[in-house]
Amino acid sequence: MRLNMNEEGREEEEEMIQGRFSIGEVGGFQKPMKLVVVGYALTSKKTKSFLQPKLEGLARNKGILFVAIDQNRSLSEQGPFDIVLHKLSGKEWRQILEDYRQTHPEVTVLDPPDAIQHVHNRQFMLQDVADLNLSNSYGKVGVPKQLVVKRDASSIPDAVTKAGLKLPLVAKPLVVDGSAKSHELSLAYDQYSLQKLEPPLVLQEFVNHGGVLFKVYIVGEAIKVVRRFSLPDVTKRELSKNAGVFRFPRVSCAAASADDADLDPCVAELPPWPLLERLARELRRRLGLRLFNLDIIREHGTRDRFYVIDINYFPGYGKMPEYEHIFTDFLLSLAESNYKRLSGSNS
Repeated sequence: MRLNMNEEGREEEEEMIQGRFSIGEVGGFQKPMKLVVVGYALTSKKTKSFLQPKLEGLARNKGILFVAIDQNRSLSEQGPFDIVLHKLSGKEWRQILEDYRQTHPEVTVLDPPDAIQHVHNRQFMLQDVADLNLSNSYGKVGVPKQLVVKRDASSIPDAVTKAGLKLPLVAKPLVVDGSAKSHELSLAYDQYSLQKLEPPLVLQEFVNHGGVLFKVYIVGEAIKVVRRFSLPDVTKRELSKNAGVFRFPRVSCAAASADDADLDPCVAELPPWPLLERLARELRRRLGLRLFNLDIIREHGTRDRFYVIDINYFPGYGKMPEYEHIFTDFLLSLAESNYKRLSGSNS
């Protein structure tokens, strides 16, 4: 449901919310079912990409109603909601959500504002992966060596030398603020060019990975992996011949899917499932998030050496295969566990 619905539709929605039921069809018969009301606060772009008609239709059939949150009204005066789904920026909004969480413990807020802030800063984003230092019989997961530069571009070459980073280096904006610019990256080939970069930023050693990355989508306990084309490998010859800084748009998002491409099997092989399950489980716990994705690469020439190069909160799930079923099942399981929790606390 959108905010620009007609008056009749708005009245019907409000009646359904207050009555907390919808009509579902089971075995050819219509029967009332408890309604799960999901309030959403998303940008217009996110609303369009995520709340596609197929998702809303499936959700209604399962007894889930999406309701737009009016940012011009008090959040506590709206609803009642079972779940609040959000991806807006700004200190004021974070405070509103934090206050709402304190006064409405019966509502599940996806996800806690403080936990989201943690992955919006690339200085801290990958720290939990590094601390985890995951290694088992299926492979090893780490992060590229990186350096944070907050100011003074002229000092970057010396800082890079001192930190022992090897060229080429990937430069990414320090803060992820939801803008397209915060997802742009640059590739610096030589020491002199480092001075042309614009702090604050994070410099990561570029790891050759066959031009393919794996986007690992996480929705609660569900995991879905897709291949995406990425930056091509850089040979030693290219590194010696090239100079300068090359800027790229949002590579993994803008690129076409690599799932159906004719790729070298060594490059295309997905990371081992047990490794991904353990990684997702540990990061859910450490990050305190249930909606995020990981950009993972495999070091070219290896089968079992993986690097997490980015973490995104509430990514573009509309591009994830079968996202409608995965997401609606997740919302229903959340509502059910929340109901059990509240019933247990009241007994």
